[in-house]
Amino acid sequence: MERLGTGIGWRPEIADAVEAMPGIDWVEVVAENVCPGHLPESLLRLRERGVTVVPHGVALGLGGADRPDEGRLTALAERVEALGSPLVTEHIAFVRAGGPLTASPRLEAGHLLPVPRTRDALDVLCENIRIAQDALPVPLAVENIAALIGWPGEELTEGQFLYELADRTGVHLLIDVANLHTNHVNRGEDPAKALAELPLEAIAYVHVAGGFERDGVWHDSHAHPVPRPVLDILEDLASRVRPPGVLLERDENFPEPAELERELASIRGAVEAGRSVRESAGSAGPGAEDLTARPEASDHSPDHGSGRGPAPDEAARQRLGLAQAALLSALVAGTPVPEGFDRARLRVQARALAAKRAEVVAKVAPELPEILGRGFRAAFLGYAQRHPMTGGYRHDALAFAEHLLHDGEVGGARARRELRTWWLDRSGPTPRHRPHTRLARATRKVLLRR
Repeated sequence: MERLGTGIGWRPEIADAVEAMPGIDWVEVVAENVCPGHLPESLLRLRERGVTVVPHGVALGLGGADRPDEGRLTALAERVEALGSPLVTEHIAFVRAGGPLTASPRLEAGHLLPVPRTRDALDVLCENIRIAQDALPVPLAVENIAALIGWPGEELTEGQFLYELADRTGVHLLIDVANLHTNHVNRGEDPAKALAELPLEAIAYVHVAGGFERDGVWHDSHAHPVPRPVLDILEDLASRVRPPGVLLERDENFPEPAELERELASIRGAVEAGRSVRESAGSAGPGAEDLTARPEASDHSPDHGSGRGPAPDEAARQRLGLAQAALLSALVAGTPVPEGFDRARLRVQARALAAKRAEVVAKVAPELPEILGRGFRAAFLGYAQRHPMTGGYRHDALAFAEHLLHDGEVGGARARRELRTWWLDRSGPTPRHRPHTRLARATRKVLLRR
């Protein structure tokens, strides 16, 4: 795997600061936030300077029961080509559930949700990753995610699950040490044990990020400084293997550039401290690490990258699909909690999903909070309780505005006029999303008469 060095997540809010930062070898960009034909000038300038740009996808849902969508794979491949990237990354997660496979409504989480560490889920994930690998022009790396909740009846530890995944598919791993810390706090999982079970030679690079703890739950916010325990896990990893690349993620609440540079310095310090431990143990240099440790309970593991292992039958996909649909429906539609889940923890996750949904809608449609003022958040959260997300966030914003106009839940004539104008400008003569087409047409006729 190519040596990347030290990097930072590129975001429009800190684009100028990133360009001016010393010692930045590479950047990572959220794949869905860039258009191949209209790349931001900042990214183009970085590329001209020889800075590597890696697209990081968030919408494939490789851990879902359905096979990866061809259109999403094509779009991801286009971004890889446009950015001239040496690899592309995604997540071990599901982001939607339901649909024809389960004969239930299609629901979107708007967030990365954990995959059960079961044989069924592993078989499905392996086949989905092989499909993605065949469709992408460069190597794929997949990331372990942070989780507030755990699945009942899991059959593998995180380390065993990741080892078998890499072993059976040859996929590279993006190890997020902040997510290992999150799962330590929230699920009682030992980061050192997970690192000991990983196939270290499969690591493509490492993510580092901050978060916060509230009421005994760690929230992987990407909006707070990197805490010492996360740096300690990074140091532990670096004591076992030389990571090809390490990247600081920051998505919100951006500090001054000097603070980001201090965090990058702390990250470099943790990697250097780990290297010193590795060298003192006689494992200096890449390729000299002790890679003999392997997870137990792996009778099904074939040779690394052979592509062998059981392919999932449709019954396995359906079982996984039904389980994921039941969980997501409980989180976003208020249906009963599936047996075996922690109800209190599910309530925390449900609130977090609704809050994120409101925040992202406010970003993709900033006119809505401007029109509705302080009432936006309460109005949207009330709407979200009764209307699960079925499409992307832009569709969600349109559906929310349509709901307000149809039900008359807008305070003041001026706000209603502005909201009506906003919706009409963006909905078009025939809204594209069929579930809302009839209502949208009726609403449009009413609005045009006013």
